[in-house]
Amino acid sequence: MYSRTQNDNGTFNTRCLYCFMTVASAVETPEQLEVEEAEHLCPEKALAHMLAHDRVIDALAHRG
Repeated sequence: MYSRTQNDNGTFNTRCLYCFMTVASAVETPEQLEVEEAEHLCPEKALAHMLAHDRVIDALAHRG
């Protein structure tokens, strides 16, 4: 999830709503924003995913 804002000069900024990092600033087109957002590797989201995966593995290990 990203928060996009438009600057007075018509360019755009985008910020990750998981880690609050500015992903891109002064981007000229919405299409380029999509590219920048797709390339963002969010450390907060990656950590949450990894912890959830570990919980599933632990739950499966304790079942059998």
